[in-house]
Amino acid sequence: MNAVLTADPVHSKTLPDLVTKLLAARQNSLVLFHKLVALKPFPRIDPVQHLLRRFRQALVDYLALGPFEVYEALEEQPVDSPYRPARELARQLYARIARTTQAALDFHDRFDGDLSGSLAELDEELSRLGEQLAARIALEDRIVAAIRNGGSSRAAA
Repeated sequence: MNAVLTADPVHSKTLPDLVTKLLAARQNSLVLFHKLVALKPFPRIDPVQHLLRRFRQALVDYLALGPFEVYEALEEQPVDSPYRPARELARQLYARIARTTQAALDFHDRFDGDLSGSLAELDEELSRLGEQLAARIALEDRIVAAIRNGGSSRAAA
């Protein structure tokens, strides 16, 4: 039997593939975020509850990819890795990214379950979360650029 091995980017642990997964998860979260915001004002609980549940799950998936996959992969790089500048930048930015993670997790937990009592606060909380996500994305994009620069210098070497 001739088996052909193909790369599986979904399960790959290479930094370029992890960055691709991170960006895809981020995009999915942002699409759902914008769909949720587009429902304002929130007239009925049912459509909001369903979309909010999907958004919260996508948000957690996205949040986990940064520290648990991309940053971990950066830390596992050898000392002479072309990704060393990206690792150093990630170390510098990690505390700021962690604060945005905590804010997003607080949002996630706050809107778990029945929305009837908290629907009025959802608009304001989405605005706060949007600010946190924008800050996180700006920081992540710096790390992503450094990873891509490290990978391209490796290809050129």
